[in-house]
This record gives sequence, structure tokens and C-alpha cells, in this order.
Amino acid sequence: MRGVLLTADWCGDAALNVPIVQKIAEHSNIELRFLNRDEMDQYLTNGTSRAIPIFIFITESGEMQDVWGPRSPEVQELATEVRKQLPASDASDFAEQQKIVFGNFKENITTDPAIWRTVIDSVKAKLKAD
Repeated sequence: MRGVLLTADWCGDAALNVPIVQKIAEHSNIELRFLNRDEMDQYLTNGTSRAIPIFIFITESGEMQDVWGPRSPEVQELATEVRKQLPASDASDFAEQQKIVFGNFKENITTDPAIWRTVIDSVKAKLKAD
């Protein structure tokens, strides 16, 4: 099996997910290739979002086997809860609060091993489903 990662170096979700998927790939002998996010329009999240990272798993014969990303369901839940902490987008302190809230979120997802485990389990479940 091979994999293609659609990502960008500025992405917080990529900071969490890319190293985990790289380790899974190493242990599973999956060859990975990296593409810039701008090359991903056919893999839009929910048909509209350029959310990253997206991992595309391909069989040896070149058929797409599965797609995973940009987050485990648990991390998506956390992100949804974090967004609820933000003031209205037209509030005078929105930009400042957004920076703080998302900074805390990024710190949390990149330092909490329990969150990492949700990614590991989600990716493995996706690969085993086929």
C-alpha cells in the first residue's frame, strides 16, 4: 500500500496527525508521498473545506483504498467545543480571542498523548475497515 498526504507546514492538525501517520506507515511498510494542500480540491472535506491534513491510501495497483482526515472524531469534537468559546465574529476582541483559543487548542492536541491515541486508533480503524 502507498499513501499520499495533502498538508501544509502551517497547519495545527498536520502538526498532530502527520507524525502519527508517518509512524504507522513506517511500521506498516506504507510508502508516503507529500503534496501541498493546494493540490487537493478533489478531496475537499464535506465537499467544501480545504481542511488538512488528508491522507489518501492507495493500493499497489494504484486504486484509492481510503481517505482519512483531517481529524479523529474526538479531535473534531474538541475543535467544535473550542469554537463555542469564541465571541461573535463581529466582536471587537474576536481576532485576539481566536488567537488565544486556537493557540491553546494547538498546544493541547500536540502535547496530550491521550489525544494522539485517538488519531492512532482512528487511522488504524480506517485501514482495517477495508
